[in-house]
Amino acid sequence: MSKPADRGQRRALIVAGLRSGSGKTIVTTGLQRALVRSGLRVAGAKIGPDYIDPGFHEAATGRPSINLDGFAMSPAAIRGLAAHGEGEWLVAEGTMGLFDGVAGGGGTTADVACALDWPVVLVIDASGAAQTLAALAHGVATFPGGPRVVGAIVNRVASDRHGRMIAAGFARIAVPLLGLVPIDDRLALPSRHLGLVQAREMGLAGGRIDAIADVIAARCDLGAIRAAMAPVAAVPLAPPSLRPPGQRIAVACDDAFGFLYPHLLDQWRRAGAEIAFFSPLADEAPAPDSDACWLPGGYPELHAGKLAANAHFLAGLRDFAGAIHGECGGYMVLGDAIEDADGVRHAMAGLLPIETSFARRKLHLGYRKATWRGDMPFASRGATSVGHEFHYATITRDEGVALAEMSDGEGRALGAAGSRVGRVTGTFFHLIA
Repeated sequence: MSKPADRGQRRALIVAGLRSGSGKTIVTTGLQRALVRSGLRVAGAKIGPDYIDPGFHEAATGRPSINLDGFAMSPAAIRGLAAHGEGEWLVAEGTMGLFDGVAGGGGTTADVACALDWPVVLVIDASGAAQTLAALAHGVATFPGGPRVVGAIVNRVASDRHGRMIAAGFARIAVPLLGLVPIDDRLALPSRHLGLVQAREMGLAGGRIDAIADVIAARCDLGAIRAAMAPVAAVPLAPPSLRPPGQRIAVACDDAFGFLYPHLLDQWRRAGAEIAFFSPLADEAPAPDSDACWLPGGYPELHAGKLAANAHFLAGLRDFAGAIHGECGGYMVLGDAIEDADGVRHAMAGLLPIETSFARRKLHLGYRKATWRGDMPFASRGATSVGHEFHYATITRDEGVALAEMSDGEGRALGAAGSRVGRVTGTFFHLIA
């Protein structure tokens, strides 16, 4: 990651919601693009574990977005990542509601905001309420131990009259009303079972974001929002928490394999590793001179037929001489077969003795800690890595040797998971730190 330009100290704020589905991503990306169009060098960040939203941040700003995870990352790691990267103006997006996280504590947007001393702008859904929204904002802003709330943007305002009622409520409290965003067909992004469709899949992503930015710029006080942003403390990057899985790493990267945290790639590069990307959807195989292959998660179930037909890719995996690791979607592709949502079975690489199904859906979601049963390319036997799980796939057959002992974010044991056959390993677990 490059350091901020010498033009001035980096400044930041967090766009946070009272709940999931309040419109944080719409407001964040619209605000990012509107500030870019005003001539600022803007970058994005996402609080917590998420692959989709950072893609929209990158589409909005033209710069990579980072993840800042208060549960999986140390405070030093969060501060270091926040201080480095492109752009002088950092607009971060929260996760779920401002104070929502692990039941035992940790991982909330509020935690990260307090650790970084960054101000928060609330996004509040106006559906079904008016003056009461100010009472909610006041309660959040005065909640014990919370971060500094510097304003609110009220989303999905039904009419001018509705807006006047909302403004009347805010006139009674100390939280500034920074925007009234109307119900508007332009303020929509397509979604699927794991959230929004990836920005890379939307040929019109830039045009959609410009339309969103038009609304945000017209309905929000950009000057006040910019003035509320706080300086980012200049601190060094923390030492890498994980070793790279190899000296030269072949990494799958396309619409089927897009879920890999940028800070991991940066850590591997800082440790001296080389990254060689390849596209399984384009029937590319991992470079044979690589000593490790990494298959990230993504949406292989949407491309199962094409992947099953890409003989060069599958043969390249089978012939690869180095270590191979698959996360979530990559794990499923390393198995014998994937059953898609229509019940059609598609043969995969056959390197792990598992079969998975999307026809028998079940949500698996949450932070995870993995204690590895054997040496991994990136961690030693007995070490514990922190990450998350988020998928609907069901394992219908598993005859492999378990890879790790898993527990959830509250420390409850979940049993053994993952699979290992010689140099090939895989798990639904997404690695963070």
